Amino acid sequence: MSDDTPRSGWTFLTNHAHVLVCIADEPDARGRDIAARVGITERAAQAIVADLAADGYLTRTREGRRNRYEIHLDAPLRHPLESHRTVGDLLSTLVGLAPAKGARSGSRAGST
Repeated sequence: MSDDTPRSGWTFLTNHAHVLVCIADEPDARGRDIAARVGITERAAQAIVADLAADGYLTRTREGRRNRYEIHLDAPLRHPLESHRTVGDLLSTLVGLAPAKGARSGSRAGST
């Protein structure tokens, strides 16, 4: 590999961020659909959703046979370098979500 050839196998965002992006895009997405979009197993997707729920980044509500997710947009990002930013800030950049200050969202901007 030459010095100017990009290295493969890494991305800027974690799988947790990718799962949040999927849920922001489709709040009632099935675990298998999230897993397929992110490129992980369904079990890994379920574990990530459980992590995000346990740490207060989203709420899972059962609607019939499916789950619906509500993202807590005002939750701060975890790393000290980004802790002054919120999940809403991240999602507004990544998926064009434009929440009201301090709002929570279960859907994309414009569809509430």
